[in-house]
Amino acid sequence: MVTAMNRTRGLVLGLTGHPWVSRTVTRYGMRLGARRFVAGERLDEAMTAIAGLNRVGIRGTLDYLGESVQDAPQAEAACETYCSLVEEIARRGLDTNVSLKASQLGLDLDPKLALELVGRVVETAGRHGNFVRIDMEDSHHTQATLDLFRALRERHENVGIVIQAYLRRSAGDMRDLAAMGASVRLCKGAYLEPPEVAFPDKKDVDASFEELMRAYMASGNHLAVATHDDRMIAAAKRFADELRVPRDRFEFQMLYGIRPRAQRELAADGYRMRVYVPYGTEWYPYFSRRLAERPANILFVLANLFRR
Repeated sequence: MVTAMNRTRGLVLGLTGHPWVSRTVTRYGMRLGARRFVAGERLDEAMTAIAGLNRVGIRGTLDYLGESVQDAPQAEAACETYCSLVEEIARRGLDTNVSLKASQLGLDLDPKLALELVGRVVETAGRHGNFVRIDMEDSHHTQATLDLFRALRERHENVGIVIQAYLRRSAGDMRDLAAMGASVRLCKGAYLEPPEVAFPDKKDVDASFEELMRAYMASGNHLAVATHDDRMIAAAKRFADELRVPRDRFEFQMLYGIRPRAQRELAADGYRMRVYVPYGTEWYPYFSRRLAERPANILFVLANLFRR
């Protein structure tokens, strides 16, 4: 069954995947509205954005955009960029960790290469007292990403993973991760997946998110609640109160440019608030997924077409 949510997501992702659309948006993207969701194409722009967040009590997680590299030298280059930005974070004294996609560091080429390169980033972060979060990509990458995480977690404490509530397998994955004592970021999921793999109905995704969130809080492990949904935010607060979860055992996470007022309010109320700050020239796939998530984001871009 194809739901309205999947139809909209499929339509937008199909449109943004068209070569002409891709070329046009890439050429004019920052003017069209990409800068709302992407801190910039250069590291110093991202660092400035994070410094601004830190000033109002919000932490960051910095993502150098890119995925599915074509060869080992590209993966090596991404690794070097991540190691450099970890050192720059330390130099500037910013309160931010880093997020990365394993396919950007060679997972599709060779899992052993990815283990070596992501491990190098995690080791560098560890030397500076920092933390690395491995993002979750589409369902074709789920098992390989979890295998990579488990191998890294055997050697390092400063690494976490992401689980997507819309995947049918996620309850089992989170039970395994709880047994490991892993730090998990729980999000709903932004890729177009078949119904046998992911819940197609929003109500089922929401129900899964709440169930997974409560169970992981009850496990006593650290949970990052990645949502912009007021109902999920209220549920997280309620579960934390019911289970007497200390505020340092969970945090809220939101995306750069989405609901900044709510971000500031949560931080002002004493909750840990972290914002995912992406930067880099390979921003188009990320931007496309943000458009596919909410029709309002498309209207924002269309409005910028006519703004001078």
